[in-house]
Amino acid sequence: MIKVQGLIKRFGGTAVLDGIDLAIEQGEIIVVIGPSGTGKSTLLRCLNFLERPDAGRLTIGDLDVDVTRASRADILTARRRTAFVFQNYALFANKTALENIAEGLIVVNRWPKEKAHARAREILERIGLADKADAYPASLSGGQQQRVGIGRAMAAQAEVILFDEPTSSLDPEWVEEVLGLMKQLARERQTMLVVTHEMSFARDVADRVIFMEGGRIVEQGPPGQLFGSPQDPRTRDFLRKVLATQVALDTPT
Repeated sequence: MIKVQGLIKRFGGTAVLDGIDLAIEQGEIIVVIGPSGTGKSTLLRCLNFLERPDAGRLTIGDLDVDVTRASRADILTARRRTAFVFQNYALFANKTALENIAEGLIVVNRWPKEKAHARAREILERIGLADKADAYPASLSGGQQQRVGIGRAMAAQAEVILFDEPTSSLDPEWVEEVLGLMKQLARERQTMLVVTHEMSFARDVADRVIFMEGGRIVEQGPPGQLFGSPQDPRTRDFLRKVLATQVALDTPT
């Protein structure tokens, strides 16, 4: 289980995260929605220590630390248990798809190269890119690059995969192939914490949807409840605007 207590992150004098409490059960798929600039991505980055929080406590399995006192060993342990999928793929341009997936296993997990490459080939097969093992990122579509990024996270066998708006940098034609892979992981009950603007994904796949605003969790619940009968006026206002925009975009002109 992953547990966050009283998580605070400030940039200058602004509290981007203002006392976040969150528990994630093994196999749970949680989707975080909310306006831009409300701390959603910062929450993920703090769980992975890409940003150092200013206060709070983090529990991941048997790791239990005050985030302000986390040692380098604690941070490395947290990163081994929280694989990260970035908005902009974050692949090594000078490494093939296979090498990008294997890199973390070699550098972080200290696997022998042959073992890491064998694991990477298994992952490429699972994500439908076995024929792209020797391809460099520049020769891959945006959707393929993001699938490699997800494959890298899968290879780590982390307790939770953190998805930071994984479709936001994609052209529309590549969005569905990435969402399809994420849905596959959800069916396999891979624990996931997903920040996204894809409301249909949140409604169809999530076990729980969290609405954040102003660095706080305003409301959370099963998707049927949160989308069908939101209790907080801020949630209702956000969903009304976002869903109206998506309907307009989907309407043929």
